[in-house]
Amino acid sequence: MRVLSVNTGTARPLRVGHRNVLSAIGKSAVAGPVTVGRLGLHGDEQADPSVHGGLDKAVYAYPTEHLAFWHTQRREHSATLFDDTLPPGFMGENLSLAGLLEREVWIGDTLHFPDCVLRVTAPREPCYKFNAVMGLPQAGRLMMEHACPGFYLAVVQPGSIEAGQAFTLEPGGRGLGVLEAFAAKRLKHLR
Repeated sequence: MRVLSVNTGTARPLRVGHRNVLSAIGKSAVAGPVTVGRLGLHGDEQADPSVHGGLDKAVYAYPTEHLAFWHTQRREHSATLFDDTLPPGFMGENLSLAGLLEREVWIGDTLHFPDCVLRVTAPREPCYKFNAVMGLPQAGRLMMEHACPGFYLAVVQPGSIEAGQAFTLEPGGRGLGVLEAFAAKRLKHLR
């Protein structure tokens, strides 16, 4: 398991339909080590702390294995003018991970990086801002149907993290899987 990219972003206006809303979903890759504090990565912001950020959602991780699916969906629905691959951070993730899918992760598991430890707290829930960035009004529904939400992390041990680092997963209590927690929110998002 490896960190392919560490991504941060600042809150800025996002065009959704006929209005602008504040969003920090636009993340981009950062070179070198990035400081990880209790509230997340240095240089990263959240526009709506009622649903993102805080102690339990300090860092958002996304498996890069899902990016081919999203690339195909955007191309098939003419949501992009170019056939480019999606850049790191496009999903709004702080950590672009390889080798760890949601079906292998449980709430309470910890990810051990060389200089910090993060604990899995919840799956991501899609929102209208995600739909806007993807250019697909049905992106949230697709995330629910294909069970590819990524997951939020709390900071257990602050430190630093950088692209290229390997990490290990230490199982927690294994009472609730990330995909089980995500499925519990399914009806809310499939309406």
